[in-house]
Amino acid sequence: MSAVSPLLASASPETVRLAIDTVRTLAMDAVQAAESGHPGTPMALAPLAYALYATHLRHDPAAPAWVDRDRFVLSVGHASMLLYGSLHLAGYDLPLEEIRNFRQWESLTPGHPEVHHTKGVETTTGPLGQGIANAVGFAVAEASLAATFNRPGHQIVDHYTYFIAGDGCLMEGISHEAASFAGHMKLGKLIGFFDDNGITIDGSTALTCSDDAAQRFAAYGWQVLQVDDVNDLAAIDAAIAEAKADTERPTLIITKTHIGFGSPNRQDSAKAHGEPLGKDEIALTKAAYGWPSTEPFFVPADALAHWREAAAQRAATHTEWKHTWQAYEAAHPELAREFERRMKGELPPQLEQAFPVFDAKSGAVASRAASGAVINAIAGVVPELLGGSADLTGSNLTNVKGAQPFSAAQRDGRNFHFGIREHAMGAIMNGMGLHGGVIPYGGTFLVFSDYMRPAIRLAALMGVQAIYVFTHDSIGLGEDGPTHQPIEHLAALRCIPNLLVLRPADADEVSEAWRTALHHRSGPSAIVLTRQKLAYFGEPARARDGVKQGAYIVADAAGHVPHVVLLASGSEVDVALTAREQLSGHGVRARVVSCTSLERFAQQPVEYRHHVLPTGVPRVAVEAAHPMSWYRWVGDHGAIVGIESFGASAPAPVLFEKFGISADRVVQAARSVLA
Repeated sequence: MSAVSPLLASASPETVRLAIDTVRTLAMDAVQAAESGHPGTPMALAPLAYALYATHLRHDPAAPAWVDRDRFVLSVGHASMLLYGSLHLAGYDLPLEEIRNFRQWESLTPGHPEVHHTKGVETTTGPLGQGIANAVGFAVAEASLAATFNRPGHQIVDHYTYFIAGDGCLMEGISHEAASFAGHMKLGKLIGFFDDNGITIDGSTALTCSDDAAQRFAAYGWQVLQVDDVNDLAAIDAAIAEAKADTERPTLIITKTHIGFGSPNRQDSAKAHGEPLGKDEIALTKAAYGWPSTEPFFVPADALAHWREAAAQRAATHTEWKHTWQAYEAAHPELAREFERRMKGELPPQLEQAFPVFDAKSGAVASRAASGAVINAIAGVVPELLGGSADLTGSNLTNVKGAQPFSAAQRDGRNFHFGIREHAMGAIMNGMGLHGGVIPYGGTFLVFSDYMRPAIRLAALMGVQAIYVFTHDSIGLGEDGPTHQPIEHLAALRCIPNLLVLRPADADEVSEAWRTALHHRSGPSAIVLTRQKLAYFGEPARARDGVKQGAYIVADAAGHVPHVVLLASGSEVDVALTAREQLSGHGVRARVVSCTSLERFAQQPVEYRHHVLPTGVPRVAVEAAHPMSWYRWVGDHGAIVGIESFGASAPAPVLFEKFGISADRVVQAARSVLA
């Protein structure tokens, strides 16, 4: 093993080796105790984890959320024991007992790392490739905040983002999207390691893959370096120094490793990947390491002391930053207050007055147009709102007028051109949101939420604030046909836990949907918008409270005693209002309820829900989408006017008629349930 970093030059090679092997043995023992997990990759990558946490990362175990810390992303989330072992040894709030409880109920060491669950974990990884894109998002946020807040002599935002990826991460298509974006944007403070071990669960990577990773990333515009042996700490040090020296390109360091390192019978085999080594093989492996104990979860005192000493040295970077911050506060007090506000996630007080109120002239527009107006109305008072579109800016209307695009030359630009990379866009937004200081939003057609779904699901799982602007929300988009017309997508999004889906029915509801999304800090929001123009109801005050509560009465029956309740969202609210008028001609009193967010309505007190939907009154729902979302709300004796087939290519009015999304169908359904 080569010499250790100069930061720890006083440590003997034996102590360093013992410190590294402690990560390996903890991984073996934890997976064995759980009888499930992935020991081989942590065993292989232990030297790299040691090099990062002991000698390179700016981090402070006593302050895991320090704003200018380096971010580390373990994209190979199945190797979670690599991260848990490092965090425990470095002194994070992760006791050895939690390592013993690996993968157990309510432990701090779940099978894959989960942000907000275990201190020191920056993002939730597991689905391969997501971590790479999250890391790109972290680097984007760092670059944006540095350009916005740093001043000559006062670098308060100045940190790196590191990630470790494996063969699986690079095989997943999201790695292409994210790496291409990062290279084009010249994110020079992004440093990744490719764990090149040649093994996947099925066996050798030669079964499925013959890519040249070096040429691939070089073509993206990355600097590509090589470490021939992960055990060579001096080579890792040199590669990181070279990566930092290139400020114009992100860096991928291809690192040769042996999965299951040191295991006499499992090294370099698929069996080391995803199953315990077995007690006998663990004993043989520990003997090969020259390990001083046969006791499971044994942590040598010298190794622990060395890790804690290294962590103390790294924590000194936090102390240095505090001095930098104090000088910044004195020199730029207003900027300092703004930076603190943004990093705390507090919205500016003047925001509430910035939301536009529409009238009959300005409000009779497509809801996507109303959304564009809202974005531009609030952009000036919410500078942390950053976003754009996956190459559909002119359709999604996500641009902030007069603002510059974020680019390699314009780091403080706020209009993002993500390119035709919906999946990466979602995962990059997750990294941006997790970093803090920015609120990301991204637009595409609703039908292409399919491409984003894994990132949306993870945003909901992590509780990341991200705002999706989904336009062209139904067959109402018209002639593009069934490939572009969403049918099942509203139902599919609504069933993701902790995702707030908002489908506004007019311009004022759009304004309130944005207000709701900005105040929804504990998870992502999807604002679902039309291409076609919508009628304007003209009751902004009622819309504000109604959207906040998820559903509200738009038009009531005479005497507030309805025979039937008509529920709808988005453009179909107008269909329900027309049906109400027709039913009135038949002597039927109908109430119309705009259901902007079924999830939010479900969270309201039962008294409010019964006020809007009186018990015993039959209900009819209408939505130009799959009816799955509505069965709970109409009950066994209600009816749903929806679509259970794919769309077609034709003008929007023809499609609504042919698919029966009409007032006549709603009237027919209402009379049927009343009968």
